[in-house]
Amino acid sequence: MPITTAAPSLSTSKRGSPQLSLRLTPYKSLTPEGFVWFIAVTATLISMPLLAIIGTSVFWALLPFVVLAIWAIWTALKRSWRDMDLYEDVMIWSDLIRVERHERKRPPRDWEANPYWVRVQIHPKSGPVPDYLTLKGGPREVELGAFLTPAERVALKDQLERTLADL
Repeated sequence: MPITTAAPSLSTSKRGSPQLSLRLTPYKSLTPEGFVWFIAVTATLISMPLLAIIGTSVFWALLPFVVLAIWAIWTALKRSWRDMDLYEDVMIWSDLIRVERHERKRPPRDWEANPYWVRVQIHPKSGPVPDYLTLKGGPREVELGAFLTPAERVALKDQLERTLADL
């Protein structure tokens, strides 16, 4: 599960250590080493048919398309990695709950509320993803872990509700 503990941010460190501190990250199944292997195997398999026509004019006519296909796969995988370069920090103290969302090339966004008034809500069908998880309290409602799987969002809801009930 891509939920890990995180250190409190500098702006909230004066409160002491939080009751709950989580870092939510999307799951990335392709490791850097796996990326290299995938590109190498794909390039080899795409290039195999070219071995039969090496030295002919057809080889030189097809080569740019093979290179373009490999480049397109490389670019798409790198783009996918960049799009998943985000995380959310959830920190709960006895008198404050704070959510910080960090995305690539965007300033961090944060949300704070008094935990006493916060309600954890899961919307099984009405959100942009199944089991859409939100925190409602303070000036607005925020989504939480939209990049997690539905089972992970349900587990996160249970963990948040237990922590808020203990406060």
